[in-house]
Amino acid sequence: WKDELGVRNHFPVKMTFGKLFSSNPRIRLAAQLSLSSLVPALPIIYWYQHAQKDRNQREHDVRTKLRIPAVQTVDDLLVEKCQPGDVILFDRRCEMCASGPPAALACILGKSILCDGDDGTRSVENGSYEHCGIVVPGFSTRQGAEHDPSNLCLLEATSGGGIVCRPLLTRLEMSRSRSVILMPLSCPGERRYEVNSDDVELSEKTQFLKEQTYSELVKFREKWLEDSKKEQYGRQHSYLSMMGSIMYLTGLYPTFPIPISPSAWLVVSALQDCGAAMKLNEKQSQQTRVEDFTRDGRFFEKDTVRLRPGWKFLSPVVMRESSV
Repeated sequence: WKDELGVRNHFPVKMTFGKLFSSNPRIRLAAQLSLSSLVPALPIIYWYQHAQKDRNQREHDVRTKLRIPAVQTVDDLLVEKCQPGDVILFDRRCEMCASGPPAALACILGKSILCDGDDGTRSVENGSYEHCGIVVPGFSTRQGAEHDPSNLCLLEATSGGGIVCRPLLTRLEMSRSRSVILMPLSCPGERRYEVNSDDVELSEKTQFLKEQTYSELVKFREKWLEDSKKEQYGRQHSYLSMMGSIMYLTGLYPTFPIPISPSAWLVVSALQDCGAAMKLNEKQSQQTRVEDFTRDGRFFEKDTVRLRPGWKFLSPVVMRESSV
């Protein structure tokens, strides 16, 4: 409306909305509910922005890191210890999960439900390991690439990205985990990490097993990367992880075809396909937890990863460890 001087005035409109708000209980209730849901969301929004900022800064630092030729870093030396088939365990910081609140919640549930802590049966003393990946050959096809540590990648199940395969060195440099543990896989006849083991030639049978492991892991990598992209697994990983933890807590996991830990399920499936792990039944890989890799299957019947005769995990190698 306009006053006597012809100036437009919105005061009655404001009065109308104020009157509507005060007189209509449904609108008032809707406003109160919206406000009550917004207030708890503010810390989550702040945390998510902080986690995203930290991840972006980490990516920038790794991308712009000064690398001096012929000078190796600690991470370079650790990567040289790795071979296809090795398993890497992560004690992640859940507050650093930059893939979103569902990923952080899945991490928290996994640590609180699926991790036992140091109960005297593990080969590692400290850490709550609820995520893992398997070392696989990279994408280079040049001659000698199978013996080049820079061609190694880590295949893992993640939130947002789905099944991903990233260069192992970059993955270690990007990690914000409290602890990162390498579980070296040794095939029958292999004398890995022993004194003068580099000077000992492998037998034809051992060499055949290593070549077969290499080729089968390449096939596994390609199959799962394709399936993940086709099925859009990245959108499902966090919710599948939460469901697996809850099923384990309630004891209902034997009756449902849901993996307790999707990341452990992927790694055990890879070990089975390359011939290193036993395949006792269809649900074996689905009922494996990450911490089961820390128990020697030769001495424990339950809560362990059963390998084929002659295959074994060697003593764990600490790749990264911090107290904060």
